[in-house]
This record gives sequence, C-alpha cells and structure tokens, in this order.
Amino acid sequence: MILRPLFPDQLTESLPSLCGLEPHRDIIVLSERGWSLSDRPHHPKKLIFLIAAQRHFAQLWREKGFTVVIQPWDAPEIAPDLGLFIAQLLSEEGACVEGIVLTQPSTAGCQKDVAEWGERFSCSVAVLQDDRFYCTQEQFDTWAQGRKSLRMEYFYRMMRTQENILIQEDGQPEGGAWNYDAQNRKLAKDCPPLNQPYKQVADVITQEVIAMLKGSLGYENFGSYEYFHYSVTRQGALEALEMFVGERLALFGDFQDVMRDDDPWLYHSHISLYINSGLLVARECVDKVLAAYYAGQAPLNATEGFIRQILGWREFVRGVYGYYQHCPQPMNTLEAHRPLPALFWGGPTKMNCLRNCIADTEKQAYAHHIQRLMVIGNFSLLAGLSPQEVDLWFLVVYADAFEWVQQPNVLGMSLFADGGIFASKPYAASGSYINKMSNYCQNCYYSVKEKEGDKACPFHSLYWDFIKREEGRFRNNPRMAMIYRTLDRLGPEKVALYQRQAQAFLTELEYGTPL
Repeated sequence: MILRPLFPDQLTESLPSLCGLEPHRDIIVLSERGWSLSDRPHHPKKLIFLIAAQRHFAQLWREKGFTVVIQPWDAPEIAPDLGLFIAQLLSEEGACVEGIVLTQPSTAGCQKDVAEWGERFSCSVAVLQDDRFYCTQEQFDTWAQGRKSLRMEYFYRMMRTQENILIQEDGQPEGGAWNYDAQNRKLAKDCPPLNQPYKQVADVITQEVIAMLKGSLGYENFGSYEYFHYSVTRQGALEALEMFVGERLALFGDFQDVMRDDDPWLYHSHISLYINSGLLVARECVDKVLAAYYAGQAPLNATEGFIRQILGWREFVRGVYGYYQHCPQPMNTLEAHRPLPALFWGGPTKMNCLRNCIADTEKQAYAHHIQRLMVIGNFSLLAGLSPQEVDLWFLVVYADAFEWVQQPNVLGMSLFADGGIFASKPYAASGSYINKMSNYCQNCYYSVKEKEGDKACPFHSLYWDFIKREEGRFRNNPRMAMIYRTLDRLGPEKVALYQRQAQAFLTELEYGTPL
C-alpha cells in the first residue's frame, strides 16, 4: 500500500505523485483541515472553494476506481495538519503501508514538516518535484545568485527566451519589445461594458459544504457566504478559461489597470484561484492565449500582458518566496507598526475607493490586482500599517491567496517590507493615480482636487507624509528623483501642512473614527 497525500493546492490530475497509480495499491489522502485552513479566519468563500474542490477531486478519483481517504472538516476527531492525519492512518494500517509518495508542497511550513516525515514515519517517503511551474527553485536561485537585486523584467526575458514564447526567429521579442505595459493603461472612462464572468451554480456537494461551514463557523469570519459561483471542478475551470479567452482577452491588455465601482470583474481572467489550486495548469493557460493570438483573436499587448502575469510575475514570485526563506523574519524594513483599522473588516469609511475594494473582497473573496496593489496595498504602505497584519489579512480574505504567491506580493511589492528584494522602489501613489484609473473619486465624500481641509482626499497628504517620512531612505533612489524634486518645490510650509493633516487622519483612524 502506498499513501499519496495531497495538499489543497495540488488538485491536478497529472500531478507527479498521481502518475502511475494502481487502484489496488495506492490510496489518495486529503485533509480538509490541513494546511492551516482551520486555524486562521479565512473568508467563507475561500473555504467553500477549497473544501468543495477537494471533495469533487476525491469523487473524480473514486469514479476511476481508486481509494480516497479524506478527513472532512467536521470530523469528530481533528488532526490539525496533514502529517498528523497520516500518522493516524499509519497507526491504523500498520505494516500494510510500504511508503508515502507526495509532490513537494508549496509553503515553507509544509516543506519543513514533510522534510521530517522520513524520520517520523517508519515507511519510506518520496518527495517529487512539482512540475506545474516553468522554473524550478534551483533554477531561480542560480539566476538570482550574485545579483544585488532581483527584478522581474530580467527574469521574465530569460523565461521568454528559454520557453521560446513570443520570440521571433532572430531571437528578438515579438513586435520588437519585451513589455507592452505602456499600452495597458487605458482609462476607466473609456472602458466599455461587458457580460458577467463565468459562474457555476453550486451543486449538491458544494451546497453541503456551504451548510457545513455555516454551522461550524457561523458568521464570525469576514466575508459573505451568499451567491457562491466559482467552479470547484476542472471542467468548470476550463470553461472559465475558455470564456476569458473568447470574451475578455482582446481588451484585457487595454483595461487591466482599470477600477470601477459598478463592476468588480471587468476584463480580468478570474482564473487565478483555479491555477493556484491546481484545477488549471499555467502552461495550458499560456498555450490557450498564444493560440488565440496566432489565430488573430487577440492583440499583442493583451497576449503579452497576460503571459507576463503568468510566465513573469507568477514564476518570479514563487522564486522570491523561496529566496525569502533565507532572510531574517519578520520583514519590516520601514518599521511600520500601526494596527489594521476596522475598515479592513468592513467597518465604515468615507473613502469610496477603499470602501468599494473591501466591499468587493467581502462579497467575492476577490479583487483584481490593481485594487489590491494601488488602493488597499498603497493605503497600507502610506498609513504605516503592520506588514505582518496586512500580510495575514491578504492571505485569509482572497480565494486565490496561497502563502507562496501572496507573501512576496504583499511584503515586497505592496509594502516594501523586504527592503527592496522584490521591488526597486515603493509602489506609493496619491489620489491622482486612483482618479486616473477609476471612477471611485466621482462618488467620494472627499475631493481628489482639494489638497487642504476636511474634504481633501486623504491619499494626498498621506502620500507626501510618507515621502517626507522616508526621505532618508529614498532621496537618493534614482527612480524617485522626480518625486523628491517635486517635494522640494512644495516647500517646507506646505509639506508641514500635509504632515499635520496626515497625522491627524492617522490618529483618528487608530481611534476607530470612520474616515
């Protein structure tokens, strides 16, 4: 008997540890409570998705004639992690178990636990490399070795060349440029309306999961149970990918940075939770988009923009996460310690941008990357919120948030808490950027055009307070030279005024005043 344990983000039929299975020898093992799903306040829709997807995955393998052992969420005796659940199985099966075969887990904590299984258990333990990524951690570490800083653009070019993706016969990038981000910033006012994204009606299994979680969690966790519509099967995930390519890809490039208070979905793919859980594989998504491009169904800026998110950012983030494991923890380069305000948990706020982004998060366990980076993350950076509290918040509220992909994006890209391992400068912006890329400011209590007084947009004073506060750190950063020239032109009196406004705002925020 061979045990084949799976983690919740390994729901891939072609997973290395699921290849060559024999029905009368192999047992697939799943634990709905494992991987810290039960000891953190995850969004109900994230839990519904992961638990229902595991149950459907188990059903798929049982229909193939295999034995699947799954520890359900509501089991009377709970093993808090997959290792303890396996220990229970070994105590029950004893000498019948010849060995354990698994695919390397994605999170550092699970990797550490698995590394101890060989000594902990009496049977052999084989850990296979996860082949669902283009780049191995070893390859990334080799690329990163000796570099003063890690920059996604150079990594992305290497991966494009290695995989021969959008590369011409002469070795140059398709269209003559590596990156078409400059063409991917059309404004919110120009964004045409479109149909709703892919939605799947919850079947009996999923409805049972929803009822179970309502009974065990109640309504304590932040987030809504209502109108759960994500697919929990591979077939549904494939249909979601097909809909994106057919209906959204053509304008994805143009409007990927747009934010609107009347449409949280826009032209994004909405497939990150399927890729990160394993229901879709990154390569098939890239291949599908490339096929559309070469068939003349998608422009180059949309195709390259999507591929950059997968082959560039996603692979880069995974490599950086592995790199982080060698860094001192916790990361807090900017020494930010302000606790998370109540508005992050649905508390009232007059700021329309934050209210909409967090309301979308509460309803859907989803917000697109610009909402996360340039509204929620940007506010967290400017307000000096604790990186560890912000990091945990992002992990528990988004259905696609798995530690390896979420942590570098939050600590490195959004908060600069890693000191520049991930990004060459902080992603800080005033309300002007939000006004440019959204319609949020049109319906806000505050005025983005006002710089002083009670109606002035808080992002303006928070931005200049941050720039002045961190002057010693960033004044000589070449990418921020223009910002500091602008700071100098403002003059000390104006800067002092913005600092006072920012501090008054932050003091009221800590008191819990709705702002």
